[in-house]
Amino acid sequence: MRHTLSVHVENKSGVLMRITSLFVRRGFNIESLAVGPTERPDVSRVTMRIDCSQHSLEQIEKQMHKLVNVLRVSELGPGEAIERELLLVKVTAPPDRRAELMSLGDVFHARVIDLGPDALIFEVVGTPEELESFEELVRPHGIKELVRTGRIGLGRASAKPDAGRRLALIR
Repeated sequence: MRHTLSVHVENKSGVLMRITSLFVRRGFNIESLAVGPTERPDVSRVTMRIDCSQHSLEQIEKQMHKLVNVLRVSELGPGEAIERELLLVKVTAPPDRRAELMSLGDVFHARVIDLGPDALIFEVVGTPEELESFEELVRPHGIKELVRTGRIGLGRASAKPDAGRRLALIR
């Protein structure tokens, strides 16, 4: 089963290495990883997508308790959080195919962020499933380059204050 974890950490050197080392030592694979600042300059959020059983998730939570600089670990449960990714994709776009590609981009609210003589670059923000659909539709046109961020997420604003399953509150 796949789980999305939101981990608040002190914004200090080596924190990400300690977290990822924990997963390597335990043989767990991280499917997606995104790190960025929060509303507090001294705190960063690490968002991780992992595939493991509920029992393994509990083991991970116990190990996270032991890590220095980890402030809080929460699971972003399905339906309890808004999750998004960013996709940048450079697509082959000869002049006679651009209108078709741009119309396709409009369906997915994709923005054209660069236009060259034989290619264009789209920026798409959406759920992982939406990005996969967009990628499938532009693939026949010829993908030159593609990059996706890791998944990020926040508990819903419309949910009860602590709707996300809190795994640990360390500090």
